[in-house]
Amino acid sequence: MSPPSVKSMEEGRAPSVQYDYEPKTMEGEVEEHIGTVRGLSSRQLQLLAIGGCIGTGLFVGTSTVLTQTGPAPLLMSYIVMASIVWFVMNVLGEMTTYLPIRGVSVPYLIGRFTEPSIGFAAGYNYWYSFAMLLASEVTASGMIIEYWNPPVSVGLWIAIVLVVILLLNVIAVEWYGESEFWFAGLKILAIIGLIILGIVLFFGGGPKHDRLGFRYWQDPGAFNPYLVGGNTGKFLGFWTALIKSGFSFIFSPELITTAAGEVEAPRRNIPKATKRFIYRVFTFYILGSLVIGVTVAYNDPTMLAGVESGGSGAGSSPFVVAIQNAGIGGLNHVVNAAILISAWSSGNAWCYAGSRTLYSLAGEGQAPKIFLRTNRNGVPYVAVIATWLIGLLSFLNLSSSGQTVFYWFTNITTVGGFINWVLIGMAYLRFRKALKFHGMLDMLPFKTPLQPYGTYYVMFVISILTLTNGYAVFFPGRFTASDFLVSYIVFAIFLALYAGHKIWYRTPWMTKVSEVDLFSGKDEIDRLCENDLDREPRNWLERVWWWIF
Repeated sequence: MSPPSVKSMEEGRAPSVQYDYEPKTMEGEVEEHIGTVRGLSSRQLQLLAIGGCIGTGLFVGTSTVLTQTGPAPLLMSYIVMASIVWFVMNVLGEMTTYLPIRGVSVPYLIGRFTEPSIGFAAGYNYWYSFAMLLASEVTASGMIIEYWNPPVSVGLWIAIVLVVILLLNVIAVEWYGESEFWFAGLKILAIIGLIILGIVLFFGGGPKHDRLGFRYWQDPGAFNPYLVGGNTGKFLGFWTALIKSGFSFIFSPELITTAAGEVEAPRRNIPKATKRFIYRVFTFYILGSLVIGVTVAYNDPTMLAGVESGGSGAGSSPFVVAIQNAGIGGLNHVVNAAILISAWSSGNAWCYAGSRTLYSLAGEGQAPKIFLRTNRNGVPYVAVIATWLIGLLSFLNLSSSGQTVFYWFTNITTVGGFINWVLIGMAYLRFRKALKFHGMLDMLPFKTPLQPYGTYYVMFVISILTLTNGYAVFFPGRFTASDFLVSYIVFAIFLALYAGHKIWYRTPWMTKVSEVDLFSGKDEIDRLCENDLDREPRNWLERVWWWIF
């Protein structure tokens, strides 16, 4: 199959994914392996998304939110953002379960159900965001190792982390899946342990037997007014916390869709992972944020010093501050190791997601065909290497000016993620309209509750968050050109990608509902997944096992 023609784009038809090609040599011999393989098991998929979700944002990033806004906005923002992520995860689960073809990606679904130019802009927005997040987590890993004061440069640790991530991603998808399974398992054990420890400290079970209760919600208080005083300042604190909480959640729902083309029995395992994802998010993030708020005050001097110094390791983690205040020695090193695993794992996941996004773009004819090349194990190694190379930007942090530049990149990815969540909602609404047009809405292999109302909710809230993410720069005395660019330059990048593609290919403004492609690849998936039916667990032990894996 050849890349989509300009004519097909002009007629408004979404391009079909081009993955099963066989490049030939001059003698006619097959030069490369033909596409990716389904090498991810059910247990690996179940922990893949939550593994990417639990990163330095939860273990360390919460300290910034807590010091700026207080414990109540931190908890409320995580509850609201978890509800948004639930609906994003659900709509992706529906669309991906319907069409889990090889090489599927979120931008592919966006382009297929809306129009090619939107899919193109979303695809490159995803790719550079994943690549920047890889560099961000690798940098964090190096800084976390520095907490132990090793006698060598942080650049060496950055290099080691990068090399390991490359090896895990480039050899075989089973290697990536297995490493993420164990990484995610360790992170889950760590956060569960910290939640239990927080509960113990809450009731006075620490070495000092000091019952904390909700002491810090009373003094210094549940809210730390932001920018202005009074109730307005409290609301601005909540809104700021909601914007910043996006970094902890951003892009995590997309990981299941990214892996859908390489997972076994996709119509059984994708719904299972989708339904379990939100329980884990609520458990880890909401309970984790509650524990943070009751075990450390927002004006704690140790945490404030860590935030002001820009620390990335255990020294600036609110969990560790609470442990040290409780008089528990040695545990800070264990937590620092857990934070290191989280950062390393997240970097591993973003490298995988970025490479598969680039592979998908190449399959749609929107990136050079070289990125379709795979090795004998079905890994798109050229796309992996291209994404990994962007991770070398992590070495910018070896200089003070580089840290400022890198701060821009990491903030840009969060806003880019918000924009893509709005596009996911748009694609899902078009998907539903097309199903309704063909009388197929009741034939979906996987349905989720409260739709399409949940999608409207996501699009409304995220649109406002995206537009107001830099509201603080407009307050008197706070405006700087750099802060304004960090908050809003991603709009210019996205519009440039969209307009450039539309002008070059002269694509329609929106594919007609009657012409939305619901059928390419569906027959093959129907045959593949004909027996992909789940059964109910037979006993309580099996039910617990199924919930975990």
